[in-house]
Amino acid sequence: MSDYHCLVAGLPEIVFDGSKVNFSIERFKEEIYSALTKEDASRIDLFFYAWDNENIIDILRRGADADVSRTGCYSREELVELIAAVKSGDTRTSDYPSYMYDFLEYYFENEGREGVMFEDVLAAHYYNFAVECGNKFLSQWFAFNRNLNNLQVAFIARKFKMNVADLVVGDDEITESIRTSSARDFDLSGTIDYLETVQRLCEMDKLQERERQFDEFRWNWLDENSVFMYFSVERLFVFLQKLDIVMRWAKLDAEKGMARYKELIEGLKSGLTINDEDYQ
Repeated sequence: MSDYHCLVAGLPEIVFDGSKVNFSIERFKEEIYSALTKEDASRIDLFFYAWDNENIIDILRRGADADVSRTGCYSREELVELIAAVKSGDTRTSDYPSYMYDFLEYYFENEGREGVMFEDVLAAHYYNFAVECGNKFLSQWFAFNRNLNNLQVAFIARKFKMNVADLVVGDDEITESIRTSSARDFDLSGTIDYLETVQRLCEMDKLQERERQFDEFRWNWLDENSVFMYFSVERLFVFLQKLDIVMRWAKLDAEKGMARYKELIEGLKSGLTINDEDYQ
């Protein structure tokens, strides 16, 4: 395992308080990424693939000229080339992660089919790939994040009497239990020790505060599970995740926060109304 003592020591300290940080994800890519070993760079790539996923969906929806994030591992041109190659049935290469091929093959087999939420399909492929990355800490993080997102969606879906099965992402045992169980705890009380915490947060009335507490819960998980990872690639990964959270909240005012949470709700049930005062 490589030691990144100098790199880690040079990173700014960040705390969960919404403060601005004199550092950016783009700067991380420019100044730190090139110093990583090939194996460790592939682990950090798992963080950046989240932006590539958004870019792939944008290109599929809006065409090759779609505006895309610069933060992912691939440029717009590279993703357009990948999409065209899969559509044409070209042989896979090692230039792109296998889950992108899996998703795009599914997309072109089901393009035009009603009711398919392709973002969720891509997310499922991404999480499956990340959980099997071979790094224990990263695998646990992505499994935790998938479970957290699925439970949040499931509790909200139940609250508004919607079909949970259509909304959760993944095909592992925990996801299947969330998808199929009618029990109050999804039959997971003995499996997930933070189940009651998620349920409590989902019952909060103030939507922006609810989302903030979910991010703080993620933050605390990162701290608790990386205690002895001082100068490793895992520490760099933790820094990126925390930086992402801080930067997002630094940009998120009350109006944008409400719109963001409305997107989640609207994705569950079209036409659901949220009062502005609920988000204060």
